[in-house]
Amino acid sequence: MTRSRTAFLCALLALAAAGCGIRPTGVTNGGPAPSGISQGMRVYFASDSGPRGVSRPATTVDQLDDAFKLLAAGPTSGERANGLANLVPEDAGLNATADRGNVTIHTTGSFVGSPGDQSTGQLVCTLARAEVLIHGTRPDKVQVTLVGDEGRVGPYQCQQFLQG
Repeated sequence: MTRSRTAFLCALLALAAAGCGIRPTGVTNGGPAPSGISQGMRVYFASDSGPRGVSRPATTVDQLDDAFKLLAAGPTSGERANGLANLVPEDAGLNATADRGNVTIHTTGSFVGSPGDQSTGQLVCTLARAEVLIHGTRPDKVQVTLVGDEGRVGPYQCQQFLQG
């Protein structure tokens, strides 16, 4: 008797599923697939939840040091109103070099960041994005090291600073 009850129950469930009122549809166009990597330059500023990238689509960077100028310009008034700030010291005396995805930021003065510091995250993520655009390095292959009068920190990758 147990088998007949099981068979009856399965048949009843199959009938219920078949009559649920959902009609088949044809193929619908969902639009283009997401590319996964944003286009153009992104500059990272500090926020309550960690470094946050903002697009600068009309801006081109030809050399890594151009990224420092974008950081120095700071967030727009609208971005500041949304809680973004630039924590990179203006007197850090920054310049950068790259060799196959290994970016080195040289600082003059006492600034050398740390892994928990948003200013370090701003530099790492902004320079990593510039490296991707200038040299075509894959984002997951960019490593950034900071070297200053007080020592060396890194290498870091941008994702270490971004909240998930």
